[in-house]
Amino acid sequence: MSENEGSGTPKRLNESGLIRVSQTHIARRCKELAEHGLLRHVGNGAYVITEEGEAYLDEEYDAEEGVYIDGENSISEPSPTAESETNGV
Repeated sequence: MSENEGSGTPKRLNESGLIRVSQTHIARRCKELAEHGLLRHVGNGAYVITEEGEAYLDEEYDAEEGVYIDGENSISEPSPTAESETNGV
């Protein structure tokens, strides 16, 4: 769910029927995606997608390296947001 659509919890995602795996699996994956800066935990088990998460979906961000990729597949510096989120700051 994007920030404009509000937050989403693993339970809400599971109940939506959009994702056909267990709530526990969704919660684990959300935590892992947050560790890579693609989601942001907003409390009470809810997450929102970050700018980096949107860019990753658009194939403009390398989550493994933590850097943006421009249109010609070259890499730019990581954003301070992604770096601080993955470092737990």
